[in-house]
Amino acid sequence: MGFREINPKMIEATVEPGRRLFSQRGAMLAYKGEVSFTPNLRGGQGGVMSMIGRRVANEDTPLMTVEGSGTVLFGHGGHHIQVIDLSGDTLYVEADRLLAFEGTLEQGTVFLGSQGGVMGMVRGQVSGQGLFTTSLKGHGSVAVMAHGGVIEVPITPQRPVHVDPQAYVAHHGDVRNRLSTALGWRDMVGRGSGEAFQLELSGSGAVYVQASEEKL
Repeated sequence: MGFREINPKMIEATVEPGRRLFSQRGAMLAYKGEVSFTPNLRGGQGGVMSMIGRRVANEDTPLMTVEGSGTVLFGHGGHHIQVIDLSGDTLYVEADRLLAFEGTLEQGTVFLGSQGGVMGMVRGQVSGQGLFTTSLKGHGSVAVMAHGGVIEVPITPQRPVHVDPQAYVAHHGDVRNRLSTALGWRDMVGRGSGEAFQLELSGSGAVYVQASEEKL
């Protein structure tokens, strides 16, 4: 099924019988055909536990289940949209950046500390994002939102990538993250996140970086 990019701020999704989509509430711009939109109470394939995890994480971003037969145009707030195709791996992304994703993907909630230890927890506080993040695993397409466009930066074992936490959008692959400081603690008072903190991602995969430090 997948998503087709109409322009940098709008995508088109084909809805087929027996195959569901999930979208952020308010993301539908227009549709053609016999398509229904109903509030989702189970949180995708992740079920009730995924929904509870998002509530604990204060990431209770409302989702709509999209079903039927037709096409739907999605967009939200004039934000740039990046389509990411997954082929069996896992994407990690904040819930409020999710525009839409295919129902073939399994949704879960991940505690950042489980990936980056204590520094992963600190990253959540510094960036203003939750200590929890949403995971999407399997085969299917995901549309995420960002400010000012997105670039995909490869991560290889020989070449870790350092990202301003405010510019981080998502990552996938076998990747570890940890927060490092570019300055001493006394020097960090009054500094922006990019001047004081850097998110280091190592392993094999890719990280998506937005062209702005502005939050959604």
